[in-house]
Amino acid sequence: MPRLAIAQLRPSKGDYGANLQKIGGVLAQVAKLDPPADLVVFPEAATSGYFVEGGVRDVAVTAGTLFRDLTVEHEAAGAPPIDVAIGFYEVFQNHFYNSCLYASLGGKDAGVRHVHRKVFLPTYGVFDEERFVDRGREIRAFDTRWGRAAILICEDAWHSLSGTIAALQGAQLVIVPSASPARGTGMDEEGIRLPASVVRWERILRGIADEHGVWVAFSSLVGFEGGKGFPGGSVVVSPTGEIALRGPLFEEAVLTYDVDFDEITRARSEAPLLADLEVNLPHLIKDLGKGERGKGKKKTKRPAVEFDPAANGSHVSPFPIPLSPIHVIGKGVEEGDPLAIDPDLARRWLTSFLKDEVVRRRGFTKGIVGLSGGVDSSLTAFLAVEALGKENVIGVRMPYRTSSPESLEHAELVIQTLGIQSVTIDITAAVDGYLSQVEKDGDVDPTRRGNVMARERMIVLFDLSAKYKALPIGTSNKSERLLGYFTWHADDTPPVNPLGDLFKTQVRALARHVGVPEVILRKPPTPDLVPGQTTEGDFGISYDKVDRILYYLIRGMKPAEVAARGFTPEEVAKVAGRLDSTHWKRRLPTVAMMSQTAIGEFYLRPVDY
Repeated sequence: MPRLAIAQLRPSKGDYGANLQKIGGVLAQVAKLDPPADLVVFPEAATSGYFVEGGVRDVAVTAGTLFRDLTVEHEAAGAPPIDVAIGFYEVFQNHFYNSCLYASLGGKDAGVRHVHRKVFLPTYGVFDEERFVDRGREIRAFDTRWGRAAILICEDAWHSLSGTIAALQGAQLVIVPSASPARGTGMDEEGIRLPASVVRWERILRGIADEHGVWVAFSSLVGFEGGKGFPGGSVVVSPTGEIALRGPLFEEAVLTYDVDFDEITRARSEAPLLADLEVNLPHLIKDLGKGERGKGKKKTKRPAVEFDPAANGSHVSPFPIPLSPIHVIGKGVEEGDPLAIDPDLARRWLTSFLKDEVVRRRGFTKGIVGLSGGVDSSLTAFLAVEALGKENVIGVRMPYRTSSPESLEHAELVIQTLGIQSVTIDITAAVDGYLSQVEKDGDVDPTRRGNVMARERMIVLFDLSAKYKALPIGTSNKSERLLGYFTWHADDTPPVNPLGDLFKTQVRALARHVGVPEVILRKPPTPDLVPGQTTEGDFGISYDKVDRILYYLIRGMKPAEVAARGFTPEEVAKVAGRLDSTHWKRRLPTVAMMSQTAIGEFYLRPVDY
C-alpha cells in the first residue's frame, strides 16, 4: 500500500533555483513521515510558475538536468529513497515542452522512469500555450517501484479518451499535475461554494476514476500570477470516484494518503466498465474517420440505417388520459441572478490575491489606498487590512475645495473603523495652480478640471508610495472599467486592483459582507469631481441595470437578445455604445511595431516575471 504525498505549492516566478530549494524542503518534510512517502506529486510548472510566456526559453531545462538537481536536493534533505512527479518546462531535442518528470531518487534503482509531454495545449481564454511550447505525442503508462502509473498534465485530463488510454495500458494511478487558474463561483454536490473551475475539475477527475477504476492524484499550483489565481484544492480520488482527500484553497499544503490498490479490483468488479471498453473499443473505432469527406475529397456514402417496419395493430390508447402540467426548466425559463456571488469565497480569494501580489510578488510589506469615502475604496481598504494587517495599510484622503464634506467624513469613518494610519493632502493648490497657468483665471470646463484632479491624486498616491514604501492599491470596479468611466492614467493606474473584475453591484454585496459602514453603502455613488454629481446621473441608468446589460454583452449576446431580458433598446444601446467606444482606455498605449522584437508582440514576458 504505497503512501502518496501531494504538494500544492506557490513557486517563485521564473526562479528555478529557489523553486528547487522549496522542493527540497518538501522532500525533507515528507522524509519525517512514519512511514515515509513513496511518491510525492508536484504541480504543473512547479519549477518556474506557469504563465512565463516567452520566458519558457529562460526557465526550460532538460529532464537530465532536473533529475541531477533533484538528486542534489534529495541528498541534502537526508530523505530515504522516494519517487517524485514534477511539472517543468523541458528542452528536448531542440524543442520546448510543458512536461512532467517521473523519477526515482535514492536507492540502487534511482533514475528517470518517464517524461510525459503535455499533449493538449490550451489556446483559449487566458491560455496561449501552443505559442510557446510544442505538443507531446503520446500518453503512456509506465512501471514504478510501487506499481504502474500514467501522467496527464492539466488539459490532457479534460479529454476523456486520455484517461481511457492510460487505464487500458494498465495504469493503477493517474497523476494529474495542474496549473489551472480559478474562474467563477459554483457549488459542489455537498452544497459547498467553490470556484466554478474547481467544481468542474473535481467532476472531471471523479469521472476518470469512476469510469476506469483507477486512483487519481491531482496536484494544483496555488498563488497568483498577474492576477490569475491558482486555487490549490488538490485531491486524491478513489477508484469508485469518491474524493478521498481534498487540499485547502489558496494555501500551500502537503496532503498524504495511503493508496490501497485492492480497491481497484473491487471497483472494477462492481462496475466493469473498463473490461467492456477492452472488448468493444476495437469495434467502435474501426470506422473512425471513414465517413463522408469534405469538398474536393472522395466521398464514402454511409450505409443506410437498418430497422424493422411497423408491426400490425395499434398500441395507441383510444381513451385520452388527462395530463398534469409538467415543470419546464432550461432555455426560456427565468434564471437566477447572474451577478450573485459567494461573498465569503470572494473575500478569501481577494485577500489571497493581495497577499501574493503585494508581498510575495512585489516585495512590499505595506499598501496605500486613496480613500474617497465611497464603497469601492472603502472595500479595498477593508480587504487590504485583512491581507496585510492594519499596521501596514495607509489611507490617503485627497480633497479638492469643491469636494463634498461627506466624502471626507466617510473616509475618516473607514480610517477610524479599521484603525489604519492616514494622511490628508488637499490638492486644491496644485490643481488650481496648474489651471491658472493654462487658462485665464483657471476657468475650464468640468471634464478637464475633473481629469486634472484625478491625475493629481495619482501623483500624490505614487509619491507617498515612494515615501512610505507602500504599494498603491487600485479601487476601480469592473463596471467603471468596461464603461470607460475613469480618467486614463489616473484612477486605473495602481499596479494591483482587487476589485477590477467585480461589477458595482457585486462590490456592494461584498462590502456589506466585510462590514463597510451602512451609511457608505446607502449613499449614491459619485466621483465627487463636480458638486452634486452622481455616477448613475451621468449614466442616465442605474447600476442594477448597467451591470446586467454589461454581463450579457461581454458574453457575446446581441443587443436585441439583451433587450429581450427586460431592458429597453435605448438602455442597451447606451451601455453598448460606451463599452464599444472605450476599448482604448483598457489597453496600454499603441506603439508602432517596426522590429521583430517588439515589446508585447514578440518580446513577451508576464507582468510578474
